[in-house]
Amino acid sequence: MEPRFKVSGRIARPVTEVFEAVVDPDQLSQYFTTGGAKGHLEAGTTVTWDFADFPGAFPVEVVEVEPNRRIVLRWQGNDDSDPAPFSTTVTMEFDSLDDGRTLVTIAEHGWRPTDGGFRSSYSNCEGWTGALIAMKVWLEHGLNLRDGFYK
Repeated sequence: MEPRFKVSGRIARPVTEVFEAVVDPDQLSQYFTTGGAKGHLEAGTTVTWDFADFPGAFPVEVVEVEPNRRIVLRWQGNDDSDPAPFSTTVTMEFDSLDDGRTLVTIAEHGWRPTDGGFRSSYSNCEGWTGALIAMKVWLEHGLNLRDGFYK
């Protein structure tokens, strides 16, 4: 079985506002990338994301951007049981709901079916769940839940 996951959350903001909070590095830096984000998410580009809990900027390959609908990213995977490089794929989907909220779904796959691959996928699942929660609180209440959390 290949390690993979999917997490979802509803945000009480229109899809255009939620989508922009992900593609805009200034906004992403307010609630997610505790060390900052550089580069607007556009297909065919590579941006960087930096996190206080994993210092050092991560290159993030932007594979696909369908405005207000879908973002596909690739970044380096981690497997402490096999150091050979590989990438995982992150897919973010944005669905406008009838009540004006936005359903955000984030899925990631591509780890090796090893103990290290499973550990890494669990860690990323935790991270993306936290990202959704932080995004919701930032967009709905203007609070940064991650500020100081990892220091």
